[in-house]
Amino acid sequence: MELVKQALRAGRGMLPASAPQPGVIVAGGGGALGAAVLEALLASRAFAPVRVLVTQDFHATVQGLETQDAATLGDTPDARVRLAAVVFDRPRHVNGREAALLQPQPEQLLPLAIRLLACGVRHLIVVMPHDSASLPQALKAGLATLDEQAVAALGFDHVALLRTAQRPDALRRPGLQRVADLVLAQLRMMVPQREQPVRAAKVAALVVALAKALPDSSAGTRVMAPEWVWQAAQDGDLEALVNDWLGGAAPTTTTPPRMRL
Repeated sequence: MELVKQALRAGRGMLPASAPQPGVIVAGGGGALGAAVLEALLASRAFAPVRVLVTQDFHATVQGLETQDAATLGDTPDARVRLAAVVFDRPRHVNGREAALLQPQPEQLLPLAIRLLACGVRHLIVVMPHDSASLPQALKAGLATLDEQAVAALGFDHVALLRTAQRPDALRRPGLQRVADLVLAQLRMMVPQREQPVRAAKVAALVVALAKALPDSSAGTRVMAPEWVWQAAQDGDLEALVNDWLGGAAPTTTTPPRMRL
């Protein structure tokens, strides 16, 4: 009996074993948005490891950050990493580090998703900037391409596609159209404020909040329209916003004030 009492007293100071932290893979960490997502995931301390896909030798010096050769992705399943974030962004080419990181192109979404699934990923977040002038309103809340539909059919537990707002790329438009786009961009006309670009740090914070909540939500494929992303950038409660979105609520329809020139 005395031995039992001693054991109970000893056990009072012991904390229950904590569950292992989930890991995450990031594809597309070389652009401004991708770098912000990596930084936010590391700062949250909610994921371990935080792994970034690379295309050449790169030694990660940031604590908690690991690298994964994109060429061998899917060769060996890893039970620690069940979530992935694919960020489509323009590379910055600031230094050699950005050049070493995989920068996926939209046409690589499906093959990349297949390899992520093969390595054990069950929850996929895809951050897809869109051209607000060309994307039909109906597709902002649905699958816009055949590749997106194919990814949704692969068998992930969760697929979440975030459509952030982005002005048309004037540099890719020829002649008079490019001049017109530049003038409209400077005057901030024709593009609602809800569809103006959202700061990378705000989108990154939203990605982290979604990464935390997504695995525990009901399974399925969801598309977060630009209105939700804009709303998330207004310094509100991201956790509550993500829960509302996962629960099927509609975004706030309050019209934001116009930006003065």
